[in-house]
Amino acid sequence: MKYSFSFLVVIALALIAGVGSQIPGMGYFFGVVIPYLAFAVFLGGIIWRIMYWAKSPVPFSIQTTRGQAKSLDFIKHSRLGAPDTNAEVVGRMALEVLTFRPLFYNTKSELREGPKITYESSKWLWLFAIVFHYSFLVILLRHLRLFLDPVPFWVGWVEFWDGLLQVGAPTWYITDVTLLLAVALLFFRRLVNRHVRYLSLMNDYFPLILIFSIALTGILMRYMLRSDIVNIKELLIGLVTLHPVIHGHIGAIFYIHITFVSVLLVCFPFSKLMHMGGVFLSPTLNMRNNTRAVRHINPWNDPNIKPHSYAEYEDEFRESMIENGIAVEKGLPPKEEPAEAETGKKAEE
Repeated sequence: MKYSFSFLVVIALALIAGVGSQIPGMGYFFGVVIPYLAFAVFLGGIIWRIMYWAKSPVPFSIQTTRGQAKSLDFIKHSRLGAPDTNAEVVGRMALEVLTFRPLFYNTKSELREGPKITYESSKWLWLFAIVFHYSFLVILLRHLRLFLDPVPFWVGWVEFWDGLLQVGAPTWYITDVTLLLAVALLFFRRLVNRHVRYLSLMNDYFPLILIFSIALTGILMRYMLRSDIVNIKELLIGLVTLHPVIHGHIGAIFYIHITFVSVLLVCFPFSKLMHMGGVFLSPTLNMRNNTRAVRHINPWNDPNIKPHSYAEYEDEFRESMIENGIAVEKGLPPKEEPAEAETGKKAEE
């Protein structure tokens, strides 16, 4: 039901946009009103999420490390694994964001007969993820041709390298294929892997199905169900300049495509897709690993409550700790014999 319902929602959106856009006067609603509303929700949602995360206090240094922290001079310091300066933090963040390093080092654990637990590499997941994200990025850059006039020269370079394996005409772009394959593989991973399938929710399946549908309708519009690209570009440039116009007939496939994109924009700030912006505000990544050089004190601590060291803690609860079999640094003082205690008492008197 998790993914079946997502399929039904996407099919319903396609029918609504495809049929509704053919009603006289409704093309403006699907081609202008919905994209504007979607972008407003997208922009407002991102600002709200970023501000909410930015206001969250982080009193302690809680960064994750992937190497030796800076300590003594003769011990090699992992600058990008445990950054000590702001420049090293920037380098680490760039490595995390551009190369997906956490996924590269990801391992899969599995319990087998014995019982015996095994650990295996999951490099294929890293490969699918990086192909998916970079294919999506290249497609977005290529689409700037439809929104800008004149078109920047570097967009032509992106199109050239993306269409390097051209067979026939129109140009068949590499990322059109790789995006579909990457999304399909990431989707089937959630179905085949029982652990991931158990954890997956509808909001995990729906974005994948929606992105696949966006790519598929885009491919259909370019290679099969041809649309009037002149009218489409005129509409898109009008949307950017806030003077949208629709001249002539634009095929229903375009309205289905732009409706899918609009729904993705609406869902983006309120789904897991928002990790694109949240990764830069993650305290486990954007903090310096300098706890050996700087003491981090919680500003919320009540000044009337004094720090309780472990030695003081043990002095207070040593007897209970020993009774419960908890190791202590110091044992209990030897108990005095009754006669010795009485003698000592008389001597004091």
